[in-house]
Amino acid sequence: MSGSESFRHQIAGTHKGPHVNFAFNDEQEELRRIVRQFLDDKSSEAAVREQMDTEKGFDDAVWTQMAEQLGLQGLVIPEAYGGSGFSFVELIVVLEEMGRSLLCAPYFSSVVLAAQTLIHSGDEAAKQAHLPGIASGETRATLALTEPNGKWDESGVTVTATDKGGVWTINGTKSYVLDGHTADLLIVAARTDAGVSLFSVPADAAGVTRTALATMDQTRKQAKIDFAETPATLIGTDGEGWSVIERVLDLAAVALAAEQVGGAQRTLDMSVDYAKERIQFGRPIGSFQAIKHKCADMLLEVESAKSAAYYAGWCASELNDELPSVASLAKAYCSEAYFHCAAENIQIHGGIGFTWEHPAHLYFKRAKSSELLFGDPSYHRELLAQRIGL
Repeated sequence: MSGSESFRHQIAGTHKGPHVNFAFNDEQEELRRIVRQFLDDKSSEAAVREQMDTEKGFDDAVWTQMAEQLGLQGLVIPEAYGGSGFSFVELIVVLEEMGRSLLCAPYFSSVVLAAQTLIHSGDEAAKQAHLPGIASGETRATLALTEPNGKWDESGVTVTATDKGGVWTINGTKSYVLDGHTADLLIVAARTDAGVSLFSVPADAAGVTRTALATMDQTRKQAKIDFAETPATLIGTDGEGWSVIERVLDLAAVALAAEQVGGAQRTLDMSVDYAKERIQFGRPIGSFQAIKHKCADMLLEVESAKSAAYYAGWCASELNDELPSVASLAKAYCSEAYFHCAAENIQIHGGIGFTWEHPAHLYFKRAKSSELLFGDPSYHRELLAQRIGL
């Protein structure tokens, strides 16, 4: 049973209704084909290794091509703000392919985190000011949420914002900010007297100090950002930022699950290809029971992860009541599936799988960093239990 078939099969039992079709349609499959072709060309292993070693972490020319030739940055931004207005399902397709090729680009930070925060903020002026630039690829943006405490919940926000005669200023430190050292625009979560609020800050604003962090996964850059009396513009309503962030974190969890599915599928493919080619004791290692079992277990995990991520993607596109619980479920499951597949890929490759020259470690490191991003599996299982009232 293929991914889309198992997905359709799984959902058939849970949803009755005339408008629900869970297979990807022809246009979505065509989008996948075009994006894969582009990434095979622009995000080869050699290109990934090249960008990993730079402080910036991505290629400007490729970023521009993504926007101008494929329109990827504007994919899910509404047409009113210069985007194409596609649904989250199309975004899932694109992110799965990006996860498969370990694309080094500030796409997740700009399109998923920053753009979705703006879209769901309900602030018309902020949307008009920033979304067209993100859609065209001219503005690289990110969400500065987490702090050195590493928490993903509301209590973790301790950076402060103060209103001084109609001018907001921000003080404090954000950490683990995706692409924070290269973004043009920072969307910052800060605490005011009214509660957690959202602010936009140009990256070159006064009092902003950005420091690139050393990360285990060099394909996804992170930064520490210090704010000292930094002028900022309020987005949305003062004190009502957390409800927006909560929604965005659910969408981000779903988006990351799709990326993890792409990476997990790639590690499975690498394992199966190697098991067919590698000869030991006069026959391919894929004929040995132990290797067969490993590959079969990986296949089961990858297909199940697809079901979880695709269903979560549909919930995200509908913004339905199931989204919070399904987002946590998908994030927890896909994190563990990807990490397990990435680890097994190294085992199946044996000695060569442990070397720097082999790409297995790139997927292993991405799997580990993705597992921790937006909360690890145990955090999401706890969240899921709360959300369904256990």
